[in-house]
Order: sequence, then structure tokens, then C-alpha cells
Amino acid sequence: MKMDKDLPVYSNLSDRQYWLEQMLLISNPVLEALAERRLKEKMPIEFADVSGETEAERTLAAAELKADRAKYTHLEALGRLLSGMAPWLENGKLLGAEDEARIQYAALAREAIDAATDQASPDYMNFSEGYQPIVDAAFLAQAVLRAPIELGEKLEPRVKENLAAALKQTRTRKPVFSNWLLFAATTEAALLKLGEADWDPMRIDYALKQHEQWYLGDGAYGDGPDFHWDYYNSFVIQPMLLDVLAAAGGQHEEWGAMRKAVADRARRYAEVLERLIGPDGAYPPIGRSLAYRFGAFQSLAQSALLEDLPKSVSAAQVRSALSAAIKRTLEMPGNFTSDGWLTIGFCGHQRDIGERYISTGSLYLCAEVFLPLGLPPEHVFWSGAEEAWTSKKAWSGLAFPIDTALK
Repeated sequence: MKMDKDLPVYSNLSDRQYWLEQMLLISNPVLEALAERRLKEKMPIEFADVSGETEAERTLAAAELKADRAKYTHLEALGRLLSGMAPWLENGKLLGAEDEARIQYAALAREAIDAATDQASPDYMNFSEGYQPIVDAAFLAQAVLRAPIELGEKLEPRVKENLAAALKQTRTRKPVFSNWLLFAATTEAALLKLGEADWDPMRIDYALKQHEQWYLGDGAYGDGPDFHWDYYNSFVIQPMLLDVLAAAGGQHEEWGAMRKAVADRARRYAEVLERLIGPDGAYPPIGRSLAYRFGAFQSLAQSALLEDLPKSVSAAQVRSALSAAIKRTLEMPGNFTSDGWLTIGFCGHQRDIGERYISTGSLYLCAEVFLPLGLPPEHVFWSGAEEAWTSKKAWSGLAFPIDTALK
């Protein structure tokens, strides 16, 4: 299926139009290739720089790293992309050209899932070998949680069966004792949502209770027993805690009892993230996985989607801040190859900031910033007038709220 390039134009919602254009620009190479079952053929595999004393050593190291990342990079691209797109795909309150585009992309997404989980497909993906599939099966599972109709109920029975079987393949390996526990929990929550009778409550229970032990205060969790200065509270922890509890919290009273505290912490963390976006849209390049770009703001974007923003910020203010971050990143040359695939970088093409686990597919976690497209165009997030965000107010001499820790 080829995509129509004509998209709706909103005379008074230019930010929404820009977001939609950027999301589809990022998604098109992945989804079009999967619809043709040619992703493994078409997608480049860029990877981190390698070291070695001689050219021969560097060449050998590069070949080995590329072969390793080739086992995982395609599932990374699919799972991370659909996790970010899912609320828009599920948005049944759209009209006209945008809804036509949504319907078309939802069909593409289902074709992509079919291509990835059909063992006869040349694009059948690796769910069973190595540890990385634990991660990206979970992002694909998160997409199901966020679009249970379009990416769940509307799947053909054969595809739904294949998807469930693929997700279950990740059970043969043990997650790392860190945020990875939430990958197992998210996968099980999706199996519950898909109607699988053998979903495992223990994997969910362990992840939820262990993260309660890792809560450090003021809206932040440790990534395992330790605190890290990075964006993993946003990349993984806060969003998956919320999504798992939304899907499975009603299964056990003690899980349901966790929802308020988890929501309060996510709201506070979103408040912190909003303050990290500078007046020009720049934000601190701290911690690992910076090549996920503005995926660093998934938690803030999710709070907007869930209409659960902190009182200190308005929805339009958050839209304006996130728009600035997206534009500040994508207006730098080098973010894409000539064929439209994402490159390794934080702002442009900066291959040296990629860790060894980073490859082309990893980069599609940036799509998580687009979660608010799941809100209808008339929602105040989109229809509200442009508004200065906290750091822009602060550095312009304007009044702005005092920051207060979560008690």
C-alpha cells in the first residue's frame, strides 16, 4: 500500500499539522517497506562507532556489531514507531482528510504487524533470540494497549494469533533487574488485552511492586536500585507503569490501589520535563540513549494525552513547548538519510553519541512525542492559543510559577 501524500491543512491549528506531517514523514519508510515485506531489504543498519588499533580491527568490529544489531533492529523500528503512533491510529474523533489518512495508516500498521509475525514473511522478526526482543516486543505490546481496537480487535484472527505467539516467545529469557521488568509486564498486559487466557500476573506484579521499591521521591524512580541522570523515567518507566495499570489494574485490588500514587508521580515528572525545554526548544543532552531525540518527552506527551497535566502548566503551553523541541531538533540538517530513514544523532547526524545497543531501528522511539495526536483537533491542547512555556517565561522576565516538590 502506497501512502497518499495529501494531508489535511488546519488554518488555525498549524502545530497539529506540523506534528502530523513529521510523524508521517518519520513513519513512511518503515510502514511502506513492511507493507511490501521488504523492510529487511530496504532499511539501512547504522550503528555506533567502533574502536580498534588498526583499520582491519575496526572493519572486523564493525562487521560483527552490524551483524549483531541486524538481529534486533527491525523489531525495534516497528515496536517503537507504533507505540508512538497508536493513540492517533485509535483516534475515532477525526473527520475529513485526517481521518482518511488515519484509516489508511491503521491498515498499514496492521499489515506491518502481519509481516513481522508471520513466519512465512521475509520480514518475520526475531522475538526469540537474545535479550533485546524483550524490550521491543514490549513497545509493540504498548502499541496494542494504546490502540486496542485498531491494533487489536481489527487484526485478522490469524494475525492476532501470530502476534500473541510472538509476544510469548520473549518469556524464555529473564529481564535485566532494571526498568526491563516493565517490558515483561507490558507484554503480559497486552496478552491480557488480546484475550489470552495464559497471561502471567506474576510478571506484572513483580514489576509493579519492585518499582514501588525503587521510587526515590519527587516523581522520580531509580532505574533499578540506582538513580541515573537520564530520560529513562520518560522513555520507559512512567509511561509503562501507567499503561500497565490502565490495562490490568482492575485485575487485583492491590494493583488498582497503586494507580493514584503512580499518576501523581507521573504528573510531577511531566512538570519537571516541561521545565527542561529551553526558550529555543533545546533541552539538556544528559544520560544515555540521546539518539532517541525528543522521545525524551514521552511522559509529558502522555500526560497531555491522558488530560492529566500538572496544574502549573496549561495544555496549550505544553503543546507550544513540545513543538519548539520538535522543531529545534528536526530543523537541523542530517536527521534523515536521503531515503528518509532516521540517522543516529541527538540533533542532526552525530553517530558518536550512539551506544553499542543503538542502531537505526532504535531511533524510532522518538515517535513517542506524538502521543497527543490521539486528542481531537478541537481539544484545547491543539485549539488553545500559543503560549510561552515555563523556561520561556522565566528567561523573558515574565511571571512564572514557583516549582514545588511532590510530597
